[in-house]
Amino acid sequence: MNKKLPVSALPLITIFIIVTVFALTAKRWLQEKDIDQMVLVWGNLLLFLVSLVSFMMMYRSLQSSKPKSSVTAMYSGFMIKFFAVALAAFVYIMYAKKEVNKPALIFCAGLYIIYTMFETRALLRTLRQKNNA
Repeated sequence: MNKKLPVSALPLITIFIIVTVFALTAKRWLQEKDIDQMVLVWGNLLLFLVSLVSFMMMYRSLQSSKPKSSVTAMYSGFMIKFFAVALAAFVYIMYAKKEVNKPALIFCAGLYIIYTMFETRALLRTLRQKNNA
């Protein structure tokens, strides 16, 4: 099995780089909006990693000849993302107690939606290319 990262994963990598650079360079703007820079950086990293794992699982399942593998990969990817994000949020909330930075959590929730949209879009593009080949 090919372990290389497919070209269709580039949008996820691009989003990660853009958000990380933004989070590291826009410290003053983030402070004005009361967004914790480190929560944003770590949240972005977590969302990127779980989105990449989910993407790779679905991508490999599309290469399989078994129709069941796509459904299994879809549910597995969802479960991994859901529990990883829920666990990270729980740990952060327990650690921060009353100092929880809600704007940063809302920003990360928006990032979750963005990563999911681009992941789905890349997988659909891959599926269309496979069907046209």
